[in-house]
Formats: sequence, structure tokens, C-alpha cells
Amino acid sequence: MSKIEGLAKEIAAALAAYSNEVTEGLEAAKPQAANNTVKILRSTSPKDTGDYAKGWTVSKEGTRQIIHNKTNYQLTHLLEKGHAKVNGGRVAAKVHIRPAEEQAVEEYISGVERVIRR
Repeated sequence: MSKIEGLAKEIAAALAAYSNEVTEGLEAAKPQAANNTVKILRSTSPKDTGDYAKGWTVSKEGTRQIIHNKTNYQLTHLLEKGHAKVNGGRVAAKVHIRPAEEQAVEEYISGVERVIRR
């Protein structure tokens, strides 16, 4: 085996190890960001809607982390966007999902950057 072939094999092995580290780091960053988002949603959700604030949870589907409200999923859109009243008028929006989502995206991106920079 020549020195070039040996060098090529070493480079390929190093890249494979780096790829595995990055993949593992990304998979670890997903649930961490999702669980922190659930904590944020539970604390910022309107409290005058029964168990709505307590219903936020994370489900894993394949490699995805899905954040949803298990108890009152019907209220998410109505509370976030506002809605019309039966006798006219509107109920104001109580924006609480969008800020949590933005924070989750930022947290995941910073986690990804940390993993890649190692």
C-alpha cells in the first residue's frame, strides 16, 4: 500500500467518525430543544382555559420531535389567532406559541452549531 492510499483511508476514517459525532449530537439536540419548548409553552399559555397549559407534550415520530397540546388541541389556533364571538365582535389573540417556536428554533440552531464546531 502506498502512502497516498494510506492517507486517503485515514482521511475517510476521520470523516466517518466526524459524521457519526455530528449525527449523534444533532439527535441529542432535538429532544432537548423540544422539552425546553414544552416548558416555555406550559408557563406562557393562558391559564384561564382549564387544563390547556398543562396539556403541552412532546411525541417522537421517527426522528422528529412533535410538540402538541394533548388535552385541548382545538384551542391552539383559536387562542393564538383570536376568533369571532357568537354574538358579534372578536376575542383578541393571546400569542404564546410563536415566541416559543422562535426560541426553539434558535436553541436548536445554537445546539447544531455547538456540535459542528467540536
